[in-house]
Amino acid sequence: MRVETSDDPRPKASRPVVRGATNSSHVVESLADAVPDEIQRWTARRRAALVIGILKGEMSIEEGAQRHGLTVSEVEDWKERLLVAAHNALRSKPRDEEAVKDEQIRRLKQKVGELVVEVDLLQEALRSARSGGADANDE
Repeated sequence: MRVETSDDPRPKASRPVVRGATNSSHVVESLADAVPDEIQRWTARRRAALVIGILKGEMSIEEGAQRHGLTVSEVEDWKERLLVAAHNALRSKPRDEEAVKDEQIRRLKQKVGELVVEVDLLQEALRSARSGGADANDE
C-alpha cells in the first residue's frame, strides 16, 4: 500500500491513499513503500523509510547505501538524526530545536576526537611497522 505523496509520478486520481492511519505499524509499513530502487531526490519521507527499514532489520546500513548509491556515512547520519529526533519527541519535555542541535554538535565533536585519536594510533603503528621493516633489512 502506498501513501499519497507529491513525488508519485502517477496522476493523483490513480494513486492509492491511506486515510485515517492511526496504527503506527501501518504508517511504518506505508513508509517502506516510499523508497523506490531508483531515486532522483531524497525527500524526508524516503530518508525515514530507508532508516526505518534498517532499524527493522530489513537491510544493513551498507546494503541500503549500496542499493541506492549512497555513502555509508550519509545513511548513518540520517539514522542518527532520526534517532535523536525520535528521542526528543518522546521526552516528557521535548527540547527546543537549538538544544537538539547543541547536543548533536557535542556528539559530533566527541566523534571527531575519537577519530583523531584513532588516526594518530594508526599513523604511529604504521611508522613503527616501517621502521621495524627497515631494521630487519639492515641485518
